[in-house]
Formats: sequence, structure tokens, C-alpha cells
Amino acid sequence: MDKNKFTLVDENGKEVEYEVLFTYESDETKKNYIVYTDNTKDAEGNIQVYASTYNYTDSNSTLGAIETEKEWKIVETILNTLQEEIKRSVAEKNIEQ
Repeated sequence: MDKNKFTLVDENGKEVEYEVLFTYESDETKKNYIVYTDNTKDAEGNIQVYASTYNYTDSNSTLGAIETEKEWKIVETILNTLQEEIKRSVAEKNIEQ
């Protein structure tokens, strides 16, 4: 898997390129997580974001489902923290200008 992008085949057989937003290894669950986007927008104009578990030890970097509410909370917490950091950074840049 390229560090920043990878391609998956969707249910219609079309190749879709995704951009990696972040990866995370959880000491708590002993799993690796990847959060990624195809940069499409939903009905409200928000960029679509996806999350999966992944196994980087095999040659194909297999993606898997996030199975528990606890796992989703871990990913959501990290994503929310990153969003807040980005908002804060943008606000600071706007103040400096």
C-alpha cells in the first residue's frame, strides 16, 4: 500500500483511488486502523470519510471491518481531535494575516 494513496475495486468493478488521512495502531485492541477518503461529498457537502482495520504484514495490506462500538469510538475520537487541530490552525493563520 502506498503511504498516501491506494486503489480499491468497488461493487461495480470500478477502480477507486483513496487518499489516506491517517493510520493508527491501538494498544488497547491490538489492531491497526486506517481512515481514508475518495474526496467525494455527501448530500450536506461534507467529504466522505471511511475507516477500516488493516493488516500491513501481508503483501496485499488487507482491509477489514471495524466490528465494535468501542473501535468506532477510538477512530471517532482521533478524527475529532484532528479536525479540531485543523480548525485551530486555520483560525491562527487567519489571525496572523
